[in-house]
Amino acid sequence: MLVAACVKYVDLRPQVDRLTGHVTDGGTSGWSAADLAAVETALRLGETWSAPVAVVSAAPESADAALREFRAVGVDRVVRVELGLEAGVELESSDVANVLSDTLRSLDASVVCCGDYSADRGSGSVPAYLAHGLGAAQALGAVEVHTEGPGSLRLVRRLDGGRREQLVVDAPCVISVEGSVAELRRASLGATLAARDAPIDVVPVPGLHGHASPVTRPWSPPARVQPAPAGDAALQRVVELTGALVERTPPRTVELSADDAAELILDQLRAWGYLESSAQESSE
Repeated sequence: MLVAACVKYVDLRPQVDRLTGHVTDGGTSGWSAADLAAVETALRLGETWSAPVAVVSAAPESADAALREFRAVGVDRVVRVELGLEAGVELESSDVANVLSDTLRSLDASVVCCGDYSADRGSGSVPAYLAHGLGAAQALGAVEVHTEGPGSLRLVRRLDGGRREQLVVDAPCVISVEGSVAELRRASLGATLAARDAPIDVVPVPGLHGHASPVTRPWSPPARVQPAPAGDAALQRVVELTGALVERTPPRTVELSADDAAELILDQLRAWGYLESSAQESSE
């Protein structure tokens, strides 16, 4: 059994030209908190199951120094997939996953740990594509990772509304974790010095054709269509737009027991129209 972690080498603080919108290297490339949590999770699983741990990354040669840091904290093998793309050219998430899945399949990885999203695009789609390419189970966006035994994991996922979901997945599987799951351990001085000359396996993948990075602009939600204000006079239309004459409930501070406070909240929600009135509920 082999436990693998997939990480992405990105510029953590890119610089954007204010006139052209082009993104330039800010000289702060590295790994996101989620990717570091994935490596630490893989190391813990490897220790629990007495299994070797590998780190795989589709990265340029400039990432070798940062990859060797993983050898210093106990990773047994580091594999860098050389994409051979020109500067400013990227692959789609599905293409990256296809390249990584071929490498992971050759390593015979049973459990693959990933960060839940990268620090550049933030789509979080690569782990799902990886699971599809490997024909493995997937459990994405985990906030807790526990082991049920060799090759078996129990995870807790975050859901909307403050809810949680517990999953049990067996190898082969692909999981992604949030950055809060674990903090990567610190390497000793001796291990850090020894890792400076640690070997890195390079897997070239020729014949790839990516696309130029799009211009980065802040995302803004689309405007909602609103009906035009009624009224013949400009003042009437302004009053309707601003809601200046609409009756509002003034803010207040109350000190109640838990049951009374809950009932007061429900009464206010009924008054606002979010809940049905008590009379309608009783009639039903």
